[in-house]
Amino acid sequence: MEKHIHSIIPETVLDEIIEKHAGKPGALLTTLEEVQEANPLKYLPENTLTLVSQKMQVPYTQVYSVVTFYSFFNLKPQGRHSIVVCRGTACHTKGSKGLLDEISTVFGIKSGEIDAEQSVTTSDNEFTIKTVACFGQCAQSPVVAVDGVIYSNVNSQKLLKILSKVKEISSVI
Repeated sequence: MEKHIHSIIPETVLDEIIEKHAGKPGALLTTLEEVQEANPLKYLPENTLTLVSQKMQVPYTQVYSVVTFYSFFNLKPQGRHSIVVCRGTACHTKGSKGLLDEISTVFGIKSGEIDAEQSVTTSDNEFTIKTVACFGQCAQSPVVAVDGVIYSNVNSQKLLKILSKVKEISSVI
């Protein structure tokens, strides 16, 4: 596992989250979800996983298995904004690869890095760019989601307009 700058969640917050879910069905899953949300960088660093394992008295291998099984868990720091590009067959045939390449150019990411990693966060932790296998909106492809808002029938011009708005918002915050 790569080492990253840890965004530390105060142990008191971790204890409160664990206590809130103790003894309930799915306690590990809901605890991990809430702990990730409590982290400003929206990820679960190794030291946090170790603490959850110890405090919940669950083997570390089980904790790690859960966070690597579910795609909504992050083991790397995430940006404040997320850009998700569908790479399913319909989106691919309608140009999602070209959109991904444009996003790479806009954010100064090496060509192919997003495809290789499936998730890349800019060095300033402002943007995380991800790919998914399918959004289930094939008739409206290609599809891109930005900060949870899904955009359909995205072309280069529409993409650049969306990205300029997000970058503008990010610079104001």
